[in-house]
Amino acid sequence: MTRVHKPLDPHFAERVRASFARQQAMALIGASMPVIEPGYTEIHLPQRLDITQQHGYIHGGVVGMIADSAAGYAASTLTGADTEVLTVEYKLNLLAPADGPLLIAEGSVVRYGRTLIVTRAEVLAVNHGRKTACALMQQTIIAVHGRKEQPGQRPAS
Repeated sequence: MTRVHKPLDPHFAERVRASFARQQAMALIGASMPVIEPGYTEIHLPQRLDITQQHGYIHGGVVGMIADSAAGYAASTLTGADTEVLTVEYKLNLLAPADGPLLIAEGSVVRYGRTLIVTRAEVLAVNHGRKTACALMQQTIIAVHGRKEQPGQRPAS
């Protein structure tokens, strides 16, 4: 699939990378974001015992975390520097067990609007070079204009 998106912020990659670095939830589970492109991001998550469920698969809640973040950051790549993005809702289908040494969440923008942004994410389990789709998510994001993310601070409610 060809992605054609024009970011409003020419420094989107640096801004998204810095925001991801401040996200403690992703640090907690050991996730990284090696790919940041206009309208697209990837989050990589190595399997660890402390994020698995009772059957040894990566927990579905953790799968949802990386799908939510990958798609949310895909939206953020297209916004202006003075805009925050927040998840309004998402629907996650778990297709197969998250079984493998690496999960990759591929987040992309489906439709970019001034206020609402529709995104999707596919989470792939990588095992012996083979990728298996283990989750598919559709998400709605709200763009909050005029509220630039502040390092180490939550925005006022």
